[in-house]
Amino acid sequence: MYQIYGIPNCDTVKKALTHLRKQQLDFEFISFKKDKPTNTLIKSWKNFFNDWPVNKRGPTYRKIKDEFELANSDQKFLLLIENTSAIKRPILTYDSQVICIGYDVELYDKLK
Repeated sequence: MYQIYGIPNCDTVKKALTHLRKQQLDFEFISFKKDKPTNTLIKSWKNFFNDWPVNKRGPTYRKIKDEFELANSDQKFLLLIENTSAIKRPILTYDSQVICIGYDVELYDKLK
């Protein structure tokens, strides 16, 4: 089953959810607002993304940018857990394996 992580009122997340529904795919939506990500999840997203999974253009990241850039790894995990709106989204997984970070229409079209 697919899992999609994000924030319900994010336009990009809404597009991704609509796409999954149109394809009639089974998925679980995990809201960052209700269920904070764990260090383990963030680490798997970081490994997939080859960098910290942050939305550097978003207002939340811009607010914490200086602190984030000066932080060590443990502090960065905490900052992202406390400021989930700074995480790039949506994050799509299948059986806990990351498939996509962000919304990629072509990739979503290929999902089964």
